Amino acid sequence: MLGKKRPSRPKSGHSGLARTPAAAPVKGADGTALTIDRLAHDGRGIAHDAAGKTVFVEQALPGETVEAAVHTQRKRFDEAHIKALLTRSENRVTPPCPYFERCGGCDLQHLALPAQREHKRQVVKELFARQGMTLSEITPLDGDTEHYRRRARLGVRVDGQENVLLGFRAAGSHRLVNIAHCHVLVPELSSLIAPLKGLLDTLSAPRQVGHLELIKPAGAPVVLVRQLKANAQDAAAWRAFAFEQGVSVGAFVGRENATLEWYGEAPALEDELYLDPDGVEQEPPLNVTLGFEPGDFLQVNQQVNQRMVNQVLEWLTPTLASSSAPRVLDLFAGIGNFSVPLALKGANVHAVEGSQTMVARIEQNAARHGLDIAARQADLSREASVAALFEDDQDVDAVVLDPPRDGAEAICRALGRYRVPRVVYISCDPATLARDAAHLLSQGYREAAVAVADMFVHTAHVETMVLFEYRG
Repeated sequence: MLGKKRPSRPKSGHSGLARTPAAAPVKGADGTALTIDRLAHDGRGIAHDAAGKTVFVEQALPGETVEAAVHTQRKRFDEAHIKALLTRSENRVTPPCPYFERCGGCDLQHLALPAQREHKRQVVKELFARQGMTLSEITPLDGDTEHYRRRARLGVRVDGQENVLLGFRAAGSHRLVNIAHCHVLVPELSSLIAPLKGLLDTLSAPRQVGHLELIKPAGAPVVLVRQLKANAQDAAAWRAFAFEQGVSVGAFVGRENATLEWYGEAPALEDELYLDPDGVEQEPPLNVTLGFEPGDFLQVNQQVNQRMVNQVLEWLTPTLASSSAPRVLDLFAGIGNFSVPLALKGANVHAVEGSQTMVARIEQNAARHGLDIAARQADLSREASVAALFEDDQDVDAVVLDPPRDGAEAICRALGRYRVPRVVYISCDPATLARDAAHLLSQGYREAAVAVADMFVHTAHVETMVLFEYRG
């Protein structure tokens, strides 16, 4: 077949995405249109067809009636998209981003912001209700509605016509959506997209660029290039770009065991926090700086992260006031996002991370503030490691948990044996949080306060914080 023209393929029937051919329009219970009952946790509308089968409809909102076509059939449910919107919800708005229909990044821009946030609170309530927990009050931790994201990864691809594409992936696809700006990136990063695209167009080997990562630390913006193969000519172009744009540019060079090279002076990467004063109106906020390195975890929304840190300090105020140096165990401590503020407020903090590199980072951030934080490495996914941790740290007054998406089940299974008075659980997945909360409730803990942080505005992502208290 070499040199032969490829045979044509049938159209997918749905916005150019690589899907199975569209089925006939799905009928609702009355034999005509679908009526959207509610939103699924991922933000899709939920309806039922004439046979009672569940249908998830992309970008449909509760109360709307739609003509929909199924693009994926499954045994227990179907997935569909809107062909015609017959009645509109009062919460439907015009998406502020021109790439909304194509880009897979912000999947809730068609839903009014108050309704987005209410949906996220309802998701948390529903997941906790499945575990027998009724949440009466949820504190909102909200921030700016646009230009909030200070970190993002942009894909780079060269198509068959040698056009260089720079942007985000389409929803449910590997297809890259070419963009010139981004509604949710901070202005310093969004304004770099067009110049970066211009530079990529001039590179001698753009196919050797895997992706770009953009970061806005406390100082100048940073561009990190995934350079699959060293190229001296293109390195000179990146060096010139850094000078012209006033940014720092570094590259991870090589396919395997990539090494970081800076095209110019290496920047001092720092995050900033401002801690609320202790009830003294005249007292200025306490400034905290945390150093980090490329690859370290950094919350993408600085404003909301700020509120989360202060919420933890507020919830643990009784603990911090209970003695001269209350013992706080910070698990999955990262760069010290909670450890350093807690230590500055007088806690005797023991920080634990899975990586020895991150342990060193915590120690460095403690030292820059003159703090003595005991940091150690441990595998927090194993109950034996967790048990050994509590055996070494007796009489813990509070635990702070900030695990990845798979949660902290091993820790929550162990906590009941040690009866720690207060536990603050910060979660990026409410489903695993609800699962772990059930372990805590079965061991004598009760939820004392709940907050939902809108870390990723215009998306279905939910960030949740819960204060648990041991009541026997």
